[in-house]
Amino acid sequence: MAVYVGMLRLGRLCAGSSGVLGARAALSRSWQEARLQGVRFLSSREVDRMVSTPIGGLSYVQGCTKKHLNSKTVGQCLETTAQRVPEREALVVLHEDVRLTFAQLKEEVDKAASGLLSIGLCKGDRLGMWGPNSYAWVLMQLATAQAGIILVSVNPAYQAMELEYVLKKVGCKALVFPKQFKTQQYYNVLKQICPEVENAQPGALKSQRLPDLTTVISVDAPLPGTLLLDEVVAAGSTRQHLDQLQYNQQFLSCHDPINIQFTSGTTGSPKGATLSHYNIVNNSNILGERLKLHEKTPEQLRMILPNPLYHCLGSVAGTMMCLMYGATLILASPIFNGKKALEAISRERGTFLYGTPTMCHCWVPCTSRVDPSHHQQDKYEGPGEISGRNCSMGRWTAKHRCPARTSWQVAYGTTENSPVTFAHFPEDTVEQKAESVGRIMPHTEARIMNMEAGTLAKLNTPGELCIRGYCVMLGYWGEPQKTEEAVDQDKWYWTGDVATMNEQGFCKIVGRSKDMIIRGGENIYPAELEDFFHTHPKVQEVQVVGVKDDRMGEEICACIRLKDGEETTVEEIKAFCKGKISHFKIPKYIVFVTNYPLTISGKIQKFKLREQMERHLNL
Repeated sequence: MAVYVGMLRLGRLCAGSSGVLGARAALSRSWQEARLQGVRFLSSREVDRMVSTPIGGLSYVQGCTKKHLNSKTVGQCLETTAQRVPEREALVVLHEDVRLTFAQLKEEVDKAASGLLSIGLCKGDRLGMWGPNSYAWVLMQLATAQAGIILVSVNPAYQAMELEYVLKKVGCKALVFPKQFKTQQYYNVLKQICPEVENAQPGALKSQRLPDLTTVISVDAPLPGTLLLDEVVAAGSTRQHLDQLQYNQQFLSCHDPINIQFTSGTTGSPKGATLSHYNIVNNSNILGERLKLHEKTPEQLRMILPNPLYHCLGSVAGTMMCLMYGATLILASPIFNGKKALEAISRERGTFLYGTPTMCHCWVPCTSRVDPSHHQQDKYEGPGEISGRNCSMGRWTAKHRCPARTSWQVAYGTTENSPVTFAHFPEDTVEQKAESVGRIMPHTEARIMNMEAGTLAKLNTPGELCIRGYCVMLGYWGEPQKTEEAVDQDKWYWTGDVATMNEQGFCKIVGRSKDMIIRGGENIYPAELEDFFHTHPKVQEVQVVGVKDDRMGEEICACIRLKDGEETTVEEIKAFCKGKISHFKIPKYIVFVTNYPLTISGKIQKFKLREQMERHLNL
C-alpha cells in the first residue's frame, strides 16, 4: 500500500452475515479460555524490556508499556516542536521551491486553520484534500487538525464516480484541489458531478448530487465558484480570527476524529477508516522511537518521502513522525519519481528514505550515482509482506546490495491500525529483516487465531492476525455493522492477513485475502471493477484477478465473457475505462473467456482462474 500497507482489509468473511458476529464472539470466548490456560500477562519486569516475546508456546505477544502514551492533539505537538526547534527546517517541497522552518510552518498552519474557521467550517466538519503531494497537502493536513476539522484523504487519481462516492459517504463540506496535474483536470472532473459550481457564489455552493458540499477551494488558480487557498489563509491572518482559533482549541480532545482514509473491503465499496489525534500522534511517536530518531542529530533527521500523502504511510509515518521528532520532511516530486527521490538524497543530504519494492526496482539503475554516506536509513512499509511475498523488500535489498543494505528496516500495518503494528529494530539481523515484518510495537497486542479450532495458534503455525491497542481505528465512518465485522466485542481488529509468529516474536505474513490485488502499493478490490465492467453493453460476465508481476508485485487481469453474438477488442475495453476509473485500476491484461472454473456447487474458483491466467499469459 505503498501505505500502501495501509489499505488491507479482510475479504474472507461475508459482509452483513449474521454468522460473522457469532463466529467472532465464539472466537473471543475461545481466546479468553486459551489465554487463561496458556498465556499470562507480562510481568512488570518483562514489560520494562525493549523486546516482547510470546509466552507458553502460543502466538500472542504484548508490546512494551513502560512509557506512557501521548495525550496531545496534533496542533499541540506542532506547537511543542516549534517552540523546541523553531529555526530548524520543517518542510522542503522541491518541486514548488518551498522551504519553511518549524516556526514558519506553525505560523502558516495557524493562519490556514483560522482561515478555514473564518469561512464557516466548524469542528467535526469534513474537508477533502484531493491532489498529489504538495505544500498545500501538508498545510491542509495540519490546519484541519489545528481547527478540529476532519481531513478526508482523497486519492488524486479518482475520477467523477469515485469522487462522488467518497464525498457523499462522509458528507464532505469542503473540497481542496489544484486546477490540474498532468492529464487530471480536477475542476473539470468535479463539474461532471457538480455542474452548479460554475455559477455558485464562492463558499455558498448548493449541489443536487453533493448536498453537503458548500465550499470549494482551489490551490493554485482562480476558478468559477471557488475560493483561492491564498485568500483563505489571508482571511485567517487577522487577530480576531486567530483569537477565535485559540479559543476553539480548548475544546479539542485527543480522542476526536481527525482523519478519514478510504480503505478497501469485501463488498467492493471503499470504507472510511476514521483515525483520531490519539491514533496518529502515538503511532508516529512510537514508530520514530523504534527507528531511534530520538538518538539522531539534527543533521541526521532529514527524510525523503516519495510516498503519497493521501496514504496512511505518507501522512502518519511521514508528516506526523517528522513533526513529532523535529525532522525535516522533504517532498521531491508530486508523485513518485525514482530519479528525483535519489537526487534529493544528495542535494538535501537526506538520511531517511521510504520505499516499496516497486519503488526500489526503479532505483536500481540510479543507485550508483548516490553518495552512500548520505543514504543511512531505508525504512519500508509496503505490500511485500502483505501480499504473501513476505518481506520482498528484504530479499530485494539483499539481492541488489543497495547502499542502505545494512540499515534498512521493514514495518507492517494497516490503515485501520494507524498504521504500523510490527517493525524491526535497527539491530535486527539481515536474515530477520528479510524473513519477517519485525516485532510488535509498544502498547500493542497481537495474536494469531486458528480459525478452524477457534483458539490461539501455536507458534510457527499460520492463522489470522488480530491487533488490539490504542492504534485501532475509531471505526468505519457511518458504517457500524462493517465496523463490528472488523473489530470484535473485545476490541480486536481482524486484519484478514494470514501470519505466523516465532519464539522471538517475529511476525511473518504468509498470505492475505485472495480477492485483494495490490498493484505497486495500490490496493484494488476486484468487486468494484467487476461492477464497473458490467456497465459495458457487450459484457455478460467478468471476473477480475491479480496475476504476478516482477515489477508491480501484481497486475490486474480482467477475464471477460461477452454476451452472445457480441464482439469487441482489448483496445475498446481499455478505451471504455479511460476517464471513468483511476488509471491504476485499468487492467493491464484483458482476456476474453467462455467459462470460468467452478466448484461442485457452482461457485467461481478465483484461485484456479488466477493460475489459468498466469499460464495463459506466460507469467
